[in-house]
Amino acid sequence: MEDGDCNIRRWEDLDIDILVKIFQLLDIFELTAGIAHVCSAWRMACCDPLLWKTLDLSMLKSNFIKIPLEPFVYVDGRSDRKLTRLLKISLNLSRQSIMTLIFHFNLYVSDEQLTYTAERCPKLRRLVLPAWNRIKKTGMCKAIRGWKDLESLTMPSIANPPYLLDEISNHCKNFSELKIMGPCDIYFASSLAAFLPKLKVLSLRCSMLYKDVLIVILDSLQHLEVLNISHCILMEAVPPPQHKRVVKEIDQNIRQKASRLREFITCMDDECIMCDRTRTDEGLVRWYKYEEGLWKADEVRSLAL
Repeated sequence: MEDGDCNIRRWEDLDIDILVKIFQLLDIFELTAGIAHVCSAWRMACCDPLLWKTLDLSMLKSNFIKIPLEPFVYVDGRSDRKLTRLLKISLNLSRQSIMTLIFHFNLYVSDEQLTYTAERCPKLRRLVLPAWNRIKKTGMCKAIRGWKDLESLTMPSIANPPYLLDEISNHCKNFSELKIMGPCDIYFASSLAAFLPKLKVLSLRCSMLYKDVLIVILDSLQHLEVLNISHCILMEAVPPPQHKRVVKEIDQNIRQKASRLREFITCMDDECIMCDRTRTDEGLVRWYKYEEGLWKADEVRSLAL
């Protein structure tokens, strides 16, 4: 080194706080690409909790094909290995700091990946997991039991909701908000009333919803403060059951029941693009057909991504 270079500072000599601010500008792929191995200072900065409040994997999708048998998707092995590697590095660097975990709508997590993540994210408060074809009941229950601080969940509609809601009720005492990305039937609504009667925020946007289900929700969830049914197809079953009629506007009875809520968010506008898409997709929106990231939207600020 020449005499004139003696005052040049090296990257590894930067203040840790400055390194952390720089690393905050990186996405998850850049952050896990190996910069933690540059030197001890960079490793320390990479493990700073400020970088790991949220683990956002919403830009990572599985390479998959649909199949006719359960779990109805086949995920390419390379895609699985990429996710596993990303989880291992992230969860190692985060040192149990993650409080929000976001998966892409088409990221099909396996039982092993979910339980591995749950064990290393004991402080998790918010989970966005809208696809879980490959996750079995035992894997989901094991994960929920480890997330005692869980407050918010975004999930698909499922055929057997009681087991999940029962686990949340027993192990997540601060749980308060739920977003269901799919139809909510009377069975699901009754399960909500039975297991999560103190739920405060519920979003059912962009799905098919029957009036009797909506009435069960409004009558049973007495602690509910915010209900979002924007862009839903509201249906009224007319005997016999196979005859269905779309409700064009919310009647006075429902509005009266919803008047106690702090927010009752609706949109049934013929000119609304999202309402039209829900109708076109018959109450089960095919998010892959539309703009990337559209599935992240929600009129409830705390549920939007």
